[in-house]
Amino acid sequence: MKKQLQPLIWRWHLFAGLILAPFLIIIAVTGAIYLFRADIEEYIYKDYYYVEAEGEQLPPSDLAFTALNTVTGGEDITRYRPGESDTRSVEVGITDEDGESLTAFVNPYTREVLGIINDSTRPMEILAALHSELLAGTFGDRIVELVACWTIIMLISGLFLWFPKATEKIKGAVTIRFNKRGRIRQRDFHAVPAFWISGGLLFFLLSGMLWTGFWGNGVQQLTTASGAGYPPSIWVGPAPESTTVAEDVADVSWAAEQMPVADSDPSSGFRQITIDEVVKMAEQTGVHPSYDIFYPASPEGVFTLSVFPPKAQDEATIHIDQYTGSVIADYRYDNYGPLGKIMALAITIHKGLEFGLINQIIGVIICIGLIGMVITGVYMWYKRKPEGSVGAPKAKSIFEYKGLLAVMIGFGIIFPLVGLSLIILFLTDRLIIRKNKTLRRWLNY
Repeated sequence: MKKQLQPLIWRWHLFAGLILAPFLIIIAVTGAIYLFRADIEEYIYKDYYYVEAEGEQLPPSDLAFTALNTVTGGEDITRYRPGESDTRSVEVGITDEDGESLTAFVNPYTREVLGIINDSTRPMEILAALHSELLAGTFGDRIVELVACWTIIMLISGLFLWFPKATEKIKGAVTIRFNKRGRIRQRDFHAVPAFWISGGLLFFLLSGMLWTGFWGNGVQQLTTASGAGYPPSIWVGPAPESTTVAEDVADVSWAAEQMPVADSDPSSGFRQITIDEVVKMAEQTGVHPSYDIFYPASPEGVFTLSVFPPKAQDEATIHIDQYTGSVIADYRYDNYGPLGKIMALAITIHKGLEFGLINQIIGVIICIGLIGMVITGVYMWYKRKPEGSVGAPKAKSIFEYKGLLAVMIGFGIIFPLVGLSLIILFLTDRLIIRKNKTLRRWLNY
């Protein structure tokens, strides 16, 4: 059976590899760099991040007011981040009259504004956008998701082609045979490293897809609809019936993005509490000190305390009524369902945070391995392909292989963009390629 399937799977593996190659290089390079985001930003912004401890810190309201008035055209304060240590500056998020999002770094002891950054121009934000959406917005997000899906298919097909035909050949499957020459050594440089990183690469692909706007959002919706989302105990009182979710009002953890947000009551007769009071409340909740406080965006809005810590176990999303100062919801890792906990851990590992330097090193090895897979695969194809042809095995109809067809339909259901791409490929094949003699010859039909 493998001998019959091999030419068809090899053909699909080849075409997928050639099409995905430039995208995979971009994703791997940007991913390897992004693993060290915190380290890189600490170096870039060291003059903004660190201060000398000089006695008592000034009130948060004083620091936020100073930051707002320092920004030319500053309109609203949107975020406040106390320093997580005595030597860390305070961050104040501000929107200006043009709608730009800015961050001001303030010395909490002297009120000195150390620097102001346009968030959209931060190098690591640009890198993140390139990694996740190719700097092309929603369209780029869908392309990256499709690339990830097809890379999973390419990885599985590669393992099928790699699997040794006999026990005595296992050595050539798991080690590079440097004593061989030509095609055998080329194949080993491509297939053997791919085998060793395949598990880690599959993990990074699936965990990365949790951020995608189509499949990732679908997983979130299913998680919530299945009841694996938010236990009523996280709210003080009944769970709110709200069309506003946490991701609409703040940057929160993946598990909290679809959490409904209860409204504050502007008719309560109370004035809005100060940021000083919110910070004091935050300190009493025992959350990880690297938290952000997001200001209410409307009279019905809430203060949202959000924590993006290195370890998933320290995540927290807390909503506070802007008038009464009461905690409306307190959602933490311990409240997550089993699936939510798995997702949270997967994301922090994907970002290189959960296990520190070891996590980063393993991530870099996988990224380098992916780059090597792409380069060796394209090189091997280029060296072998005949003149005037793509060099793929003879085209065969997948309808002759009912089992493989069922597998691809399954992939199309699990990953809808794969299903859509298969329909487009089928129509392209029938309506364009088969009617063009030059294309048929070049593609070995």
